Amino acid sequence: MKPSEANPLVDTPPPLGHVLEFMRSIWALDHALQKRSKRMKRAQGITGPQRLVLRIVGRFPGISAGQLAELLHVHKSTLTGVLDRLERRGLISRRQDPQDGRRSFFGLTKSGRAIETKHEGTVEATVRKVLSDLPRVQVVTAENVLRRLTEALEDD
Repeated sequence: MKPSEANPLVDTPPPLGHVLEFMRSIWALDHALQKRSKRMKRAQGITGPQRLVLRIVGRFPGISAGQLAELLHVHKSTLTGVLDRLERRGLISRRQDPQDGRRSFFGLTKSGRAIETKHEGTVEATVRKVLSDLPRVQVVTAENVLRRLTEALEDD
């Protein structure tokens, strides 16, 4: 290939501006989360989102699907598949509300607790490591930016 035919985007990426750079960073983070989640599935038999649900159910035994969906900022129907898979694998237990049969409460099983306590190779372990290396003010700033961006996108 002649030097004149070289791809300038590969050799020296052009400046994108702060908005596109920020969006590119979010996209890269999403891609990295998906890759790690797939690796977790192969290595541990559980995806990143499933583990997050396990961790929250472990922290709040008896949480309802509605409370869990609200905490995770997802629609209950989105969460249904995750909860069903975790229940089928014997990682969470479901208890019907005696006053309202449409409502269920969730807890961890012994197998669920065993997975919930393993941290090595998880998204959470990587996030914990990165956050521990940053000053608290940077973490709070990043949380604020992500929260405001999420709220703005949900409002649209």
